[in-house]
Amino acid sequence: MDKIHIKNLEVFAHHGVFPEENVLGQKFLVSATLYTSTREAGKSDDLSCSIHYGEISHQIDSFLKEHTFRLLETAAEKLAEKLLLETKHLKKIKIEIKKPWAPVGLPLETVSVEIERGWHTAYIALGSNMGDKKAYLDMGVEELRKTRGCRVEAVSDYLVTEPYGVTDQDEFLNGVMKIRTLLLPKELLVRLHEIEQEAKRERILRWGPRTLDLDILLYDDLILDDGELHIPHIEMHKRDFVLKPLCQIAPYVRHPVYNRTARELLDALEG
Repeated sequence: MDKIHIKNLEVFAHHGVFPEENVLGQKFLVSATLYTSTREAGKSDDLSCSIHYGEISHQIDSFLKEHTFRLLETAAEKLAEKLLLETKHLKKIKIEIKKPWAPVGLPLETVSVEIERGWHTAYIALGSNMGDKKAYLDMGVEELRKTRGCRVEAVSDYLVTEPYGVTDQDEFLNGVMKIRTLLLPKELLVRLHEIEQEAKRERILRWGPRTLDLDILLYDDLILDDGELHIPHIEMHKRDFVLKPLCQIAPYVRHPVYNRTARELLDALEG
């Protein structure tokens, strides 16, 4: 991925743990690495195809002057989020905020915080077999669409499917959506659980009836298994009601454990 660098932009702002820092202010040095593709801009010589580093510099300056944070960590986090949400073509950003006048009572050049944040691609399975099933699935999509740091990019058709695991229950309506998100996996899981709660989901019986079920299938090419969260979803390769809608919107997305596409997994399951 290509990079655009802004190095040691000087900003006089009012961040710090001590009250006098918030009142008197001090100098900060901000460096940013903007990850994007410069290919189209390089071929066309058109600035609109790239990221205007002058505008970004002014946004950094304005944001840090207009807000007051106790921690550099918070200033960096909020600044990264703002730029990622508002800057076209920006895929990832690395930000370092240096504090040359840090009140530590010892001679030093600077203290600093550096973070790296970016957009991630996730695939979410949706399911419902209670009440107005379509309305519940639509609610799941819309609530994620309204979630800060989430963008819904594609939604499959909804499929009527037989119940899985516990078969003595109503038919399900299932689908899959593709999102782009700034949320980390566990943050995304928390948000999905919040949306399920808004749909009055009750976790009484495993694989039992539910108003709304939202599961993370894939998150970039991450492999995660920590007891609370499994990515890729440990059952997805066994479930045609997951693979069929997934193939509709992303047939060539690859399972990072089995190294097979969604289409290949579905063909193997049906075969």
